[in-house]
Amino acid sequence: MNTDRLDYSELVFALQENRDGKANEILEEVLPRLKDYLKVTMNATEQEAEECTQQAFINVYEQILKDNIRKEKYIFSYLIRACRNEYLSYAKNQHRFNSPIDENLHHFVEPAEQITNLLDEDKQRILEECLDMLQDDERELIEYFIDNPDATTKEVSKVFNISGANVRTRKSRITSRLHHCFKRKWKE
Repeated sequence: MNTDRLDYSELVFALQENRDGKANEILEEVLPRLKDYLKVTMNATEQEAEECTQQAFINVYEQILKDNIRKEKYIFSYLIRACRNEYLSYAKNQHRFNSPIDENLHHFVEPAEQITNLLDEDKQRILEECLDMLQDDERELIEYFIDNPDATTKEVSKVFNISGANVRTRKSRITSRLHHCFKRKWKE
């Protein structure tokens, strides 16, 4: 894992000098962090975070081209503020707030909830990794149960054309494998 910190001020110079390769390299690291910021601290959905991050970057990009960025070393903070403001504007336009006070209080996520959001996101990622390790037929069966939590053994046996006992056995084995996979990856 690369532990070197990237100098984000280089983004300003790369954009001003039309060094697209360097700018894209930096943006590949910056944009996901900005989206994560919106999802964790502002409780934005994936789509909202994507849209607001893109619009905020366009706004900042225009300011960079106009040479309005005075202190390049603060570009990441500037991008964070731009994303936050873009999200608040977006949310206000979606009529999510009842009053101006709600605007700031409602969408700022408390630190404890931020940690929960990060953990939930991490757990989801690990579960998806474990699901990807299953064979196709196993993954289809368990994803059917995930998508249809109230499905009966009888329904599942008809869908997959297997006996009820076979459904229960497979579900139990797959669930056990997922559980062990998750525990192993969670400790990493």
